[in-house]
Amino acid sequence: MNEVKDTRKLTQDRNTKNVLLAVVPFWDPLLPPQGISSLKKYLSGFGYNVRTVDFNVQEGFLDVYDEYFDILKRYVPQSNWGNLHNIGHFVLQNHLMAHFNHTGDQDGEYRQLVEILVYNTFFTKFSNDQVSELIEQIDVFYRRLDTFLDDLFEGTGAGVFGVTINTGTFPASMYCLKFVKEHYPHVLTVAGGNIFADQLAVGSPNYEYFLEKTEAYLDHIVLGQGELLLHQLLEGNLPANQRVFSRKDIGGRLLGFDELQLPDLSDYEVLAYPYLAAQGSASCKHQCSFCNSVAYWGDYRQKAPRQIVREMMTLFKEYGNQLFFMTDSMLNPYIDEFAEEVSRLEVPLYYDAYFRVDDHGANIDKTLKWREGGFYRARMGVETGSQHILDLIGKEITVDQTKAALAGIAYAGIKTTTYWVIGHPGETEEDFQQTLDLLEEMSNDIYQAECAQFDYYYAGQAKSDFYAPYRKRLYPEWAKSMLVSESYIVGMDPSREETYRRVYRFVEHCKKLGIPNPYSLQDIHQADQRWKKLHKNAVPAMLEFKRRDSLVVEKKKPSKYLMAEAAVQDLDDFGF
Repeated sequence: MNEVKDTRKLTQDRNTKNVLLAVVPFWDPLLPPQGISSLKKYLSGFGYNVRTVDFNVQEGFLDVYDEYFDILKRYVPQSNWGNLHNIGHFVLQNHLMAHFNHTGDQDGEYRQLVEILVYNTFFTKFSNDQVSELIEQIDVFYRRLDTFLDDLFEGTGAGVFGVTINTGTFPASMYCLKFVKEHYPHVLTVAGGNIFADQLAVGSPNYEYFLEKTEAYLDHIVLGQGELLLHQLLEGNLPANQRVFSRKDIGGRLLGFDELQLPDLSDYEVLAYPYLAAQGSASCKHQCSFCNSVAYWGDYRQKAPRQIVREMMTLFKEYGNQLFFMTDSMLNPYIDEFAEEVSRLEVPLYYDAYFRVDDHGANIDKTLKWREGGFYRARMGVETGSQHILDLIGKEITVDQTKAALAGIAYAGIKTTTYWVIGHPGETEEDFQQTLDLLEEMSNDIYQAECAQFDYYYAGQAKSDFYAPYRKRLYPEWAKSMLVSESYIVGMDPSREETYRRVYRFVEHCKKLGIPNPYSLQDIHQADQRWKKLHKNAVPAMLEFKRRDSLVVEKKKPSKYLMAEAAVQDLDDFGF
């Protein structure tokens, strides 16, 4: 009882009624930050004054990001670029971490580490001058971050500062927490996020070292759903001397979908984001080898489709945005009923969602109804063209199902963004060649192809323990104090260098086939024009949704056409 009383005194002294929550660089601002916006909505109901900030829409930070990657482009041979803005993040994030953690007597080791970071991703040796250019940009980034934080805290009276941490925001999150504690020591610092389910999985060496490294400036960590936990912490109902809190500290309680209100987006310029967010479920029914969704979210749970559509309409009426991004792991369990609900609306709404390869995707009667019901883009974890690797991953699908689903969804005009994992442990050259063959065979039914190297985490993934006997450190042990979170690889074929060579080859093969992986508005426009030429039922182009003065209203329903019928008839040979 005394412990709780002491905590209440502590929180009152810190004016915890004023809360500042942030998502820091670098996180892709596709949609307003949902986690901190949900926390704002919940805490506001109890009289808290909560401000949410997304650093990622600030031009100064984006300029540094662009310049950093421009330097990589200048000095890395184009043949080794691969998916530059994907694999390059590995360099940037570790460089950001090493920059502010290294001490004066580590300057030589720090520069050596930057060389190693570049080489281990692009297999290109940077000169001393080239390393200096990268370091200069990181210097600029942190100077701008200092200025932004000072301006942010000036006059706010915030007594609490919280950040959501994922892999991309990890270094800057640590820096911001440290900066705030050093300059505003009265402020209570709190962190949460999905990084505690993979890179900093609870119980892993990385997690333990992180706790040690941040002890002086990170007061508390909230694991999992944060609304109840953060509220109880700020109310003084949790022990003051405990740093980490999870559901077990509140009797296992979890807010259901019927208890959660829509996030409060009032702090954002909503029109700066291409999407608004909607959610119909949490977690996943499957456990693929590289995924941490179940570890983070727990058991799968789902909303009623009618509730999802009602919430989307509420957001549309307030902000006028027709295009939504579904934050679910997969849309499959409720797509039929959901699409039917959307198709009944007077205002056409569209949604971009993760979709698991299954037999229903091959049924054009279904996919045309989904298209009519607003399905705009299907993000599909194709992963590989090898059945051998699919089985190792635990995807529980076949290559033939992938082909049929791509064909059925594409013929309905729904964009198909495909995700591929390169270099999974056990992947042979033959397996990889089957991936290239699948790309070629299905090229016209693929709107976008994005590949990523297989990344292994010490804990959190479905098969972390399975590959533990082959686990190796990627970087020298002397770099640990700078990187904080050690990176691990699986000491099996293919090697890291061969994996990245395959990434480069994958990207070059896509270019040869004309399959895009668009990021800029110009790239997206060109990809949309290609899709319209390939598919008569193509969904509206992304640029059409950026015209806020009028609604996107299609004049005709998607329909069957002979090419689609013939193609799917051929696919019936696969037995679907």
